[in-house]
Amino acid sequence: MLVLNSQMHLLTLLILTLELMMLPFVLWYYYTWPKDKTRLWYFVLLALLIFYNLTGGLFPDPDIELIPLQVQNIIAYGTGFLMASYFPYYFYKSFHLERLRRHALYGVPACLLVPYLIFFCTLYPLSGNLDLAINLGMIVPLIYSPVLLYAILISIRERFKANDLALYPYGKAEMRAVYLAVSPWVLMCIFSYLRVSQWIEVLATNIGFITITALFMIRSGRRERLDKHRKLELERSGTLLNAEFMERCENYHLSKREIQVARLHCEGLTYEQIGENLFIGKRTVDTYVQRIYFKTLVNNKINLRKALGYENPATP
Repeated sequence: MLVLNSQMHLLTLLILTLELMMLPFVLWYYYTWPKDKTRLWYFVLLALLIFYNLTGGLFPDPDIELIPLQVQNIIAYGTGFLMASYFPYYFYKSFHLERLRRHALYGVPACLLVPYLIFFCTLYPLSGNLDLAINLGMIVPLIYSPVLLYAILISIRERFKANDLALYPYGKAEMRAVYLAVSPWVLMCIFSYLRVSQWIEVLATNIGFITITALFMIRSGRRERLDKHRKLELERSGTLLNAEFMERCENYHLSKREIQVARLHCEGLTYEQIGENLFIGKRTVDTYVQRIYFKTLVNNKINLRKALGYENPATP
């Protein structure tokens, strides 16, 4: 069922509307803590997905006289290639998967962007044959897409090995969810060959990201409530430090215990001394410190002080 006298299917319009409603929330979440670049990477991902749905739903349409049909087709296929090209970069930057660096910086341009430029931006305008551009332009992406998805999966496994699962439970769950959402995109080349219905293509490529964004919003709301509750507890217990330090701890989603460990660690106490103060073991302290480093994206105490804005003249 088409809507608004256009080529857009009703399902495409509904999904597009839902994603447009989600976009301001994701932008606001990044605005509240711009130093967390993972929020920016996800905002770009959602924005590209919206642009892909918009152009894929409207183009090609002969009634849009301002834009030639050839240009419409080039834009429509280009947004799909652009979206697929962004996935490895998103994983590489957001989850620090160094194994994907070569794919993100070299593999994608060579195997996705170059075929698009050659066959859709050059051959298609010269020949006027879209079928020829699709049949030739999708060969390399069709071969490369499963290779790329496999590389992402292997990178996830290497990043979160069995002995590290206790430190990174949320990161692994989030990466798995995004991976499952990305996987249907390997079918895009097949969709193009078979000329599947618009609603099938939109449903396969969007449902995973809509689910992730919805869960992301729910989890963010829960974190806001927990952060407020934690702050009230800290205020009552008299352990509230300077405002900047607490604000940064909250933005990095440090738990009450992690804030206590981070404060003592920044003060220069040894793991044994921290354990004595908090009545926990040395190995437990080490686990908390590594978890704090992971959440704040640092690898030593000096950088942790800078990341948390810790100010204490007595600190060694």
